Amino acid sequence: MTKPVFSSRAAMMLAMLGMAVGTGNIWRFPRIAASNGGGTFLVAWVVFLFLWSVPLILVEFASGKEARSGPIGAFARLAGKKYSWMGAWIAFVSTAIMFYYTVVMGWTLRYLFGAVTGTVPTAACEPGAVGCVGPQEFWDGFIGSPWPILTHALAIGLAVIVVLRGVRGIERAARFLIPSLLLLVLALAIRAVTLPGASAGLAFLFTPDWGRLGEASIWLEALTQNAWDTGAGWGLITVYAIYMRKREDTTLNAFMLGFGNNSVSLLAGIMVLCTVFAILPGAADQIVGAGNEGLTFIWVPQLFGRMPGGSVFMVLFFLALVFAAWSSLIAMIELPTRVLTDAGMARRRAVLTVGGLGFALGLPSAIWIEVFRNQDWVWGVGLMLSGLFFSIMVMRHGVDRFRTQFVNSEGSDLVIGKWWNVVIRLVAVQAVVITGWWLWQAIDLNDLAGSFTPISEFNVGTVLVQWAMAIAVFLGLNRWLAANATGRTASAEDG
Repeated sequence: MTKPVFSSRAAMMLAMLGMAVGTGNIWRFPRIAASNGGGTFLVAWVVFLFLWSVPLILVEFASGKEARSGPIGAFARLAGKKYSWMGAWIAFVSTAIMFYYTVVMGWTLRYLFGAVTGTVPTAACEPGAVGCVGPQEFWDGFIGSPWPILTHALAIGLAVIVVLRGVRGIERAARFLIPSLLLLVLALAIRAVTLPGASAGLAFLFTPDWGRLGEASIWLEALTQNAWDTGAGWGLITVYAIYMRKREDTTLNAFMLGFGNNSVSLLAGIMVLCTVFAILPGAADQIVGAGNEGLTFIWVPQLFGRMPGGSVFMVLFFLALVFAAWSSLIAMIELPTRVLTDAGMARRRAVLTVGGLGFALGLPSAIWIEVFRNQDWVWGVGLMLSGLFFSIMVMRHGVDRFRTQFVNSEGSDLVIGKWWNVVIRLVAVQAVVITGWWLWQAIDLNDLAGSFTPISEFNVGTVLVQWAMAIAVFLGLNRWLAANATGRTASAEDG
């Protein structure tokens, strides 16, 4: 039976863009850009689009199209069977992120409902006010209640329904979600730039301070943002690339995906920062420093509460967040589903298994915000190792041979030159540096014992212990993984 493929290039790119564009584009990018110099950050961010994101996207497109199996099978075939455990790591990290990402989508569903019904508070309580429920109190009450369990279940259910329908279901969802998301973000950005005082936000975002480009932290944050919001190195692109047509372009698609994703991030930055500078310029530093959840669920309602017609635009904002989270969650469920079908499991059973595990293993993050933050920390940094492993796969296969055979494959409109041979090796260096930097941030030299204890929300010890456990399991199962991830049962049921 014919294996399923995307029906057209447009359908494939919409699905890919849906995978890449998520809540990180909308709630993390504006905050990180603002706290790292605005325009100065953009310079470094664009540089790493070419030094990290696009090279890894090319690897993932090429490996998925060639191997026609998930990350484990791709590593077994292209790097050698003894490296199958690296593919398992990549698949597991993205799946571990899925376990708590469903919780995030649940939050967005709750706030969308609240925005539609007008029950989300938009004014902060006065100090000492008794019985007042402002945005902070509303958020604290929500995450401390059983409601996140229900919204977590609803989120994973919505994604499972799509993935159960195979490639056609993913394609149909992308055709609706992504154009709608782009229109919503564009509408919000246009509204933001038309606010009085918004020009200050534009100036901040697009005016670089060239002298600050010597600050290493700006470059490291720019690299991190590229790793976290383009989907490069997650293994998700590898899985979607399995469903590319044989003569489908690889190189142009990779550049389109990278630029398309970062364009959405830029629109989100315009939307948020212009609104902040126009509505609450005196609180800009406080808003930026509030963290992802604080910016989105505590400050955004206050910003819209002060804006003419803000109640309507708040609905559009949370609807955009729901669509962004939903499209990314679909890809995160498809990845472990593909791993299981590669191993011989029927697709429907694989989807339901992943959905059940996603609900069960996401419960701790839904119940305890401390667990959510720990998992986000541990596996978010784990993505840097995933990028390193993809680079190692290419080097094991032979960098020039990989480029000429798989990147510049039949149907490619653009030919990638030898510059890529250098850059993909540089990806390995970047991965080591950024991993080391993040782990160093989690060490308190005044409390080394506390920094290495495994029971902690945020430190280096909790990362190293959880990583070591996962890697030990995958190394122990390496031969079994290699033997059961060849993609030979490539699930004709997908169609």
